[in-house]
Amino acid sequence: MIWAGFLFGLLGSFHCVGMCGPIAMALPFGRSSGWRYYTGRLLYNGGRLVSYSLLGALAGAFGASLQMAGLQQVVSVVSGLLILFLLVAPAALKGKAGNMLGTDKAVMWVRQKLGYFFGRDSLGALFMVGLLNGLLPCGFVYIALAGAISAPGVPGAMLYMMLFGLGTFPLMYIVSLSGKFISLRLRGTFNRFVPFVGVAMATLFILRGLSLGIPYLSPKITHTTHNTTEITCCTNPKQTAQK
Repeated sequence: MIWAGFLFGLLGSFHCVGMCGPIAMALPFGRSSGWRYYTGRLLYNGGRLVSYSLLGALAGAFGASLQMAGLQQVVSVVSGLLILFLLVAPAALKGKAGNMLGTDKAVMWVRQKLGYFFGRDSLGALFMVGLLNGLLPCGFVYIALAGAISAPGVPGAMLYMMLFGLGTFPLMYIVSLSGKFISLRLRGTFNRFVPFVGVAMATLFILRGLSLGIPYLSPKITHTTHNTTEITCCTNPKQTAQK
């Protein structure tokens, strides 16, 4: 399921343009020119990928603790349901949840640091802008993290979020270079597809957790021992019966 992170990031990258495009286009020029200009934009987007990977590590640690308790299928189903919730929950409800968790203070700190690094003229500052940009509240990222919870362990979750960031990379890099928005009409057209992609991801996670015995899509998961799990992905039922 790790490949789903890249697909979701790629198809939803127009959403990133709408949310983070202003930051990408407002990146300080300073004395940047030639290779330094292009390198700075690469570092900015690279910073976002590092943030997504670190967030993926947190999601992976949480998911791994549940998987160690033998709740692999439950984690997958809950991840799918969480994605669906994030797609339909109103923004006000998400904001209240953030306040309850105390993330508002952390967000304020991130924004203050963003202002500081925007005033610096260095390649390192551009990397830090991207790093902090990736930590700003974003429902699109939250949906990706919900999927990362069911990734195989911390490394798998980090890779999942790294691929998600790589999916958003091409379009965001172009925007950071061009200094122009993609037309609102085109962006709106693609944004309308984001919920459908999210629903497709949620469905995949739920089907996988249900262990219906469908090859590749919902492989049969059987617990052979206390500490061992077998996943039968493509076994022919007739061959299994003959054995």
